[in-house]
Amino acid sequence: MKFIILGCGSSMGVPRPDGFFGNCDPNNKKNYRTRCSALIKTTDENILIDTSPDLRQQLLRHKIKKINKVLFSHMHGDQTHGINDLRSFYINSRKQLHVYADKYTSKYLKSTFSYIFESYSKEYPATLKLYKLPKYINTKNNKKKIRIQSIMVDHGKVKSNCFIISKKLAYISDVNKIYTKDFKHFKNLKYLIIDCLWYNFHPSHFNLETSLALIKKFKPKKAILTNLSPVLDYKVLKKMLPKNVIPAHDGLTLNL
Repeated sequence: MKFIILGCGSSMGVPRPDGFFGNCDPNNKKNYRTRCSALIKTTDENILIDTSPDLRQQLLRHKIKKINKVLFSHMHGDQTHGINDLRSFYINSRKQLHVYADKYTSKYLKSTFSYIFESYSKEYPATLKLYKLPKYINTKNNKKKIRIQSIMVDHGKVKSNCFIISKKLAYISDVNKIYTKDFKHFKNLKYLIIDCLWYNFHPSHFNLETSLALIKKFKPKKAILTNLSPVLDYKVLKKMLPKNVIPAHDGLTLNL
């Protein structure tokens, strides 16, 4: 079973569409960041987390031929606006792809992308079927049951969801507050992938200080910083981090 960070960039990616690299060295490939999406890859299924606006590029880069389920973390455009790229999987199977979102995200998806969930004609049928994101989703890897737990966190003015896979890996891409009652779920994991936008305070994201403080509290074997803005150069950031913490880069693959 693998967990692939398809994209680790902040809302406009690195470089931004206007070519702005900020502090990032354009000669380092690890500074080229698409918007956040991730893939849980088991022997049975490919489960996508979020549909980044860069989803097409990410799927082609990793030669991903099938998607079985999609889990949405929250309603923001950098996590949802690649949703139309899922249409090709419907064309291949002629079956609606099952996607899961909380009530806030579901409302946004249905109002913004109604054509995806409603059949307007035979030529343009509904391609996705939307379900409420449950607390647990199950899949299998080599006949072994794998449980994916969703936990709601704060992300500025909206709610977001993070995902914990088999009590081994937590993926928290967009967050500025984890509730104390949920801390127990994040302790002593093999991998903690956590939001780290930049150095300064931000009202809807963790910055480097808050990310490192939680890593120290949760004590994962390895922590990976994601949702990285142009402020954070890969090499500069890596030199500042404790030994068990690294910046993410697009394509980073973890074995579970």
